[in-house]
Amino acid sequence: MGPLPLPRLLLLLLLLLLLPAFCRGRIVRVPTSPLIRVEGTEVVIPCSVSEYDGPTEQNFEWEFWKESKYVRIVSTWDTTFTSEEYQKRVDSKEIKLRRNTNDAVELVIKNTQPADKGEYKCTTPSTDATVQGNYYATVDLKVIADGLKVNRCNTQSSASLRLSEGVSFELCCSASTHTSEHTHLHVTWQVKSGPSWREVLSLTHEGKFHSSPEYGERYHSGDVRFDAATNDTYWLSVSQAMPVDEGAYRCLVSEWVTGTDGLWQKIQEKSVETASVVIQQTALDVVLITNNVSVTERDSLDLTCNITTDRSGIFQAEVTWYFSESASGTFSDAQVLLSWDRDSVVSDSAFVSLSRMDGNSYRLLVHDVDVENSGFYFCQATIWVPLHNRSWHKVAETTSAPVNVVVTSLDPDYQVLLNASKAPKFSDDPTELECRIMNAQNTEEGNIRFTVSWYYRPYIRSDDVVTDELLGTMDADWMLLVGDRSRQRAENGEIIFSKQAVDTFSLRIQWTSETDRGDYYCVISAWIRHRNNSWVKSKDVPSALVSIFWATQDYKLTVEAVKLKSFFVAGHTFEMTCKVSSKNIKTPRYSVLITAEKPPTDQSNPNGTTRIISLNQDSVVRLEDWKDQARVDGVVLEKVQENEFRYRMYQTQISDAGLYRCVVTAWSPGGGGMWREAVNGLSNPIQIAFQNSGPVFNVSVHSDNPTIYQGELADLLCIITSEGVPLEPEDMSFDVSWFAVRSFALDREPVFLASLDRTGIVTQARRNGSSDLSLERISPLEFRLRVHSSEDHDFGNHYCSVTPWVHSPTGVWQQEPEIKSKPIFLSVKMDVLNAFKYPLLIGTGLATLIGLLSCLIGYCSSHWCCKKEVQETRRERRRLMSMEMD
Repeated sequence: MGPLPLPRLLLLLLLLLLLPAFCRGRIVRVPTSPLIRVEGTEVVIPCSVSEYDGPTEQNFEWEFWKESKYVRIVSTWDTTFTSEEYQKRVDSKEIKLRRNTNDAVELVIKNTQPADKGEYKCTTPSTDATVQGNYYATVDLKVIADGLKVNRCNTQSSASLRLSEGVSFELCCSASTHTSEHTHLHVTWQVKSGPSWREVLSLTHEGKFHSSPEYGERYHSGDVRFDAATNDTYWLSVSQAMPVDEGAYRCLVSEWVTGTDGLWQKIQEKSVETASVVIQQTALDVVLITNNVSVTERDSLDLTCNITTDRSGIFQAEVTWYFSESASGTFSDAQVLLSWDRDSVVSDSAFVSLSRMDGNSYRLLVHDVDVENSGFYFCQATIWVPLHNRSWHKVAETTSAPVNVVVTSLDPDYQVLLNASKAPKFSDDPTELECRIMNAQNTEEGNIRFTVSWYYRPYIRSDDVVTDELLGTMDADWMLLVGDRSRQRAENGEIIFSKQAVDTFSLRIQWTSETDRGDYYCVISAWIRHRNNSWVKSKDVPSALVSIFWATQDYKLTVEAVKLKSFFVAGHTFEMTCKVSSKNIKTPRYSVLITAEKPPTDQSNPNGTTRIISLNQDSVVRLEDWKDQARVDGVVLEKVQENEFRYRMYQTQISDAGLYRCVVTAWSPGGGGMWREAVNGLSNPIQIAFQNSGPVFNVSVHSDNPTIYQGELADLLCIITSEGVPLEPEDMSFDVSWFAVRSFALDREPVFLASLDRTGIVTQARRNGSSDLSLERISPLEFRLRVHSSEDHDFGNHYCSVTPWVHSPTGVWQQEPEIKSKPIFLSVKMDVLNAFKYPLLIGTGLATLIGLLSCLIGYCSSHWCCKKEVQETRRERRRLMSMEMD
């Protein structure tokens, strides 16, 4: 055969693409028949649907085939669906539907009866656009009689066993079944010592033994066994009983059958409690026969540990000696001295030995005791028994009460004297304290070492509890540890700790401040060298308190501002001086800040106070909030004398009107060449006021056509008028800014559009749309804003803001207050014809193209796919007969 023509090939590909859509359909699934269940048990029949259209949550209906027709049982969406003969069982919840997911439910029948045997149909109402697939599925339920029996064996003597740890015990149960089906039994032994049952061993329905992870090791070693004997009896045997074996035991039997799909189904389950087992643990008592003892240094310490137990048979004891510095110490804090393991192996130690005196006594001997041997001693005994797999099992463990051992030594005897070699009389004066060891006895050189700790107690007049603060301390190796209060000052060298001699320590504060006033004392610690060359603190002796205090007076600072010129006009220079006087401040220096309080109508400073210029204590000048770039050098602050400062402001303008003050801070020298702030002062106000004799300006916005269509040009005029003294155009200049509020009401923040300053420079904001702006001055008092190719987002309330500048007679340009116009609303409408012209043309063209394409496909299909070859016969040319002859 030759290749297919192109039209037929295209048609074949189209059919292949549409084939999956035709094959797709709803699928309803139920379990494979038959379902075998036992009379009196609960039956759960699942039903699910897939490959469906419509809503995600599907509805289900269940029916039962009875007497040649289906009887309605229950529905998920129709409460009146249930037939009368099932209504009572449905109302009592004996039969109910349980939804698992949107596409799956379960039919639950409790206390199944033989009459429930038969065929069940699960139906899903159609929600598909087309009828495809299956909308119901059936399953057969087979109900068999209950033939399973589970009992406790009669051979078992008692239902309650009380056993000693380590003995063996056996439990028995019987299980049998007589049913019409070929079933298998699954037997499991369980124990419960808490709220839930735990599995021990089981014989599965497939004839395999299985142990839980908890009993796996004992099962493999043979200590726990599962035996199936004749007469349908099952035995649980436990050797070497442990405390974990205590609890109630039961025999759990389940019946299983194989379905037509080859899978196992559990059809019922029964259990019987066989016995309650109580395990009496091995008793173990550990006693130290020595009471609290006191031993002199370099003597020997002798302690004995006696153990008693009721355990019989083969066992081994393990004894471990511990040492702790506190009676409440745990094993994690205690130190292991020596141990005697179950193989009679003793750990080695140079100063401690352990020996077994008899079968129950273990002796600990500590040679050449030291002060560090003072503490609490106790022993721990453990009983081990062998298992079948030659491993050892711990059955009991007990710890004795601790014994307090005190090792006495000849402590050194000494006294501590603290005196102030240098006491401050004023702030920032140095302070030096000396801590000295006096009348030292029993201080053998090389075995005794002294260290010092310095403490500070704040001076408080009230009865509040004062906490001593650690300034610095030394450890046994004379390493200095600085406290939080003095750490930073010690790093800067302001506080110095030193040891001047073997018996003398000193503390020096280079620059004493008011916060250092209070009581000081030192603590001398004696350290003794032990046999392992370690140092142990033996004694702490504190000194008497030394008070560091001096009387102080409150700082006083007075600042007076004086206006040097009584009258001046705009454009002249404003000049004022600040005179400072202080008391009780040692060698003060001053920093000065000039502030201005503008009228509340000043929009550039709504807060009222402006920081203009400052001069610090080192005579460094800084411009604070002075933002006038045209008058950067227009303000000057200088130091005339040590306590006098002068402020000048050149070419004053009307916007400079307000109250001017001097804010002065007094500084006194602190430690390390640093300056410390002492007190602040504020001067009297000096007022700058001007009489306005110039013109008064007004501004308004006008538009000949405030309503435009998209794409058109919008013209907005900002018109300025003046009243009062007329001015020439060359004596006036304006800064003009345009703003828009994008709403019908003035309830949004204004958006900056463009501005034209008095020098002719235009500034525009960045725009997101295709429209554009232009701003120009068309007359001395008129400014025009144009919006080219306007868009819908150009609508809103538009207004202009004008800042006039007037050329004063003194030859200085004066800035007038900013004025704003009332807004005008610009409305931008849409041209409906232009908006729909191109979409209509495009739609018409696409519709025409699709129609032509459809005609072409129809023509090709009829020409090549439906064409039949008909063999034409040549017609005879005969004349028609007349009707009368016919």
